[in-house]
Amino acid sequence: MNLTTDVKRVAVVGTGVIGASWAAHFLAHGLDVNATDPSPGAEDRLRAAVAQHWPTLARFGLAEGASVDRLRFHDSLEDAVAVADFVQENGPERMDFKIDLFRRMDAAAPPETILASSSSGLAISGVQSGCAHPQRVVLGHPFNPPHLIPLVEVIGGEQTSPDTIARTMAFYAAIGKRPIHVKREVKGHIANRLQAALWREAFHLVNEGVASVADIDTAIAHGPGLRWAVMGPFMNLHLSGGAGGIEHLLAHLGGPIEDWWKDLGAPSMTDALKQQVVQGVDDALGTRHTADLQAARDTLLLNLIRAKAETGTLD
Repeated sequence: MNLTTDVKRVAVVGTGVIGASWAAHFLAHGLDVNATDPSPGAEDRLRAAVAQHWPTLARFGLAEGASVDRLRFHDSLEDAVAVADFVQENGPERMDFKIDLFRRMDAAAPPETILASSSSGLAISGVQSGCAHPQRVVLGHPFNPPHLIPLVEVIGGEQTSPDTIARTMAFYAAIGKRPIHVKREVKGHIANRLQAALWREAFHLVNEGVASVADIDTAIAHGPGLRWAVMGPFMNLHLSGGAGGIEHLLAHLGGPIEDWWKDLGAPSMTDALKQQVVQGVDDALGTRHTADLQAARDTLLLNLIRAKAETGTLD
């Protein structure tokens, strides 16, 4: 089955924040969506979330045939996956839960259906361990919100087949995602590890009284974060090297960079530090509402993604 053309129906298992965003994205690309979630009131919350995301997706541009009417909610997990061409699971981050969930999906889904997990931290080798057909189980980790952020990290487990990796990458690419293949299982995958490294130093600087929460956010949002939104760390270093590129930069700054690494902090997440950061965020928010901040962020993200798409040389 060629997933770039043959996936017509996706099952979304677990319809919280991530699952609802995935569902909206799939619908916007003209797919049928079977959704399921055992939580009371899950269907109403899902439909409300999709309706909230839809105007933004419409501004992106909807695929032919895209419609919220192609969303079906199922009380039964087995019914939801029984006719799906692809499954995107978004359940709780508990290994015992996911092992059982994937065992059930594996038993109910058609033989060619790929079973993908959105897990942000669990190893897919463990998740697939209870399946009769583990070769079709893969990790497809999105970034929040999936209906806007293109990145998806694709990771195979010990028993995942190369064909499953290739088909999963092809499917995500066909629906506007930017999939990357993480070649080895590590905690937190790639992007979360990079984020965690920055968070660690940010918390350390607050803990040491070097800067306020607001000033650290300003330092990133109005400094290197602007460049990072355009291209990644290695390409930015290359440009910083001028005509000599990254080779010139590393020859001159490799030593100082290593000295900075040695001086980076390793804070403990104490109650006092947590409270300090919470208070710092509250102070920075002031009278602004989180929902308004989120809406402004999403608008900027939409404009940025459009601008990047129009400037192919930065791809």
